[in-house]
Amino acid sequence: MAKIIGGIGASHSPTIAFAKDTNKGTDAAWKPIFDDFSVLQNWVHDQKVNVLFLIFNDHITSFFFDHYSPFTLGVDDAYETADEGGGARDYPAAQGHTELSRHIAQSMMNAEFDLATFQKKPLDHGFFSPFSMIAPEINGDMWKGKVVPLQVGVLQFPAPTAKRCYQFGKALRNAIQSFPDEAMRVAIVATGGLSHQVHGERCGFNDESWDNEFLDTLEADPEALTKLTHADYATKGGFEGAEVIMWLIMRGALSSKVNRVHRSTYLPSMTNIATVIYEDTESVDAVVVDPELTHQLDGLEKLEGTYPFTLEKSHKTYRFNLFLRNLSNPSYRERFLSSKEALMTECQLTEEEKDMIRELRWIEMIQYGAIFFGLEKLSAVMGRSNPEIYASMRGETMEQFQASRKVSMTYSVGKK
Repeated sequence: MAKIIGGIGASHSPTIAFAKDTNKGTDAAWKPIFDDFSVLQNWVHDQKVNVLFLIFNDHITSFFFDHYSPFTLGVDDAYETADEGGGARDYPAAQGHTELSRHIAQSMMNAEFDLATFQKKPLDHGFFSPFSMIAPEINGDMWKGKVVPLQVGVLQFPAPTAKRCYQFGKALRNAIQSFPDEAMRVAIVATGGLSHQVHGERCGFNDESWDNEFLDTLEADPEALTKLTHADYATKGGFEGAEVIMWLIMRGALSSKVNRVHRSTYLPSMTNIATVIYEDTESVDAVVVDPELTHQLDGLEKLEGTYPFTLEKSHKTYRFNLFLRNLSNPSYRERFLSSKEALMTECQLTEEEKDMIRELRWIEMIQYGAIFFGLEKLSAVMGRSNPEIYASMRGETMEQFQASRKVSMTYSVGKK
């Protein structure tokens, strides 16, 4: 089974990325940042950590208020840097651990945490500021590990409570430790904070005494921090500094007693930049397989002609389903009708995928991994009705299919 080695806490200020990208490591004002993060780098390498579960919040870059979730888990195989207004950083993509992320998603849902998932989204400084400092090359030895990112919605209220974050961490511990890979060594990385506020007349607020109190309590009595409200955190550490509730996810995922091997803070400007390392102690809970991991879908394999849409299938057929989904866009739809072949090529569809669309092979598309509600859009564009799809998938004529219904009806999701 996978093993949680320990936890890392790290600020994610854009200051950090700026310093790295402009080679400020030897400048007196910036050197403490590099020195502190080098401790994290060395620990990750020395402990042979090969997976980082990295908790962050997006800054309205890839996650906007048209759909803003409390907890959103990355389930992709790679994560690019996001353009936050001045162009994306020139930094390699972080490699994702798809199998572990799917396992965590299922386990957390079983534990009744209603996760959202994401893929094909670039990540901003909330993720890449600390990641680019924790996992670079050391003495010619590149970190070859993978990541699982968790985006926490802390910018729009209502937001997850400190208590809920701590509970999430406890469930996360069980999820990771039940993953069947004895060679997996995981570090839980919490990012954000410490004290800062970046908006309003209170902009520039810091309180280093609170920051030290927070770190003391996080280590020794994390449950005390779960009793504080969002208003408490904002009062003590600045409104944006309240994002430190994400550190409780990391702490909840560790053993009740931890061994602190590193702690630092440095307040150069707007944000008190912190780094900590906690290692699990000998009181680690027993590692066990989750006997109910797949029980929600167990038995579906016996339902002939039924194809559950899983995270694996979603990842494999993302491009194909996106093509079908985009037929909801009028300009995209017009291009499809006027120059279908050019559009399919532009969207990098394979010849197999093109043929299924050309010939409207509905059941083959379902078996391939298309979700039915994409087929609905294709049929509407092509002037076909839903019952035509149903009949085709069942291998029947329209007359045979309609005869099996109480009422013979013809309809689609199209306008007409």
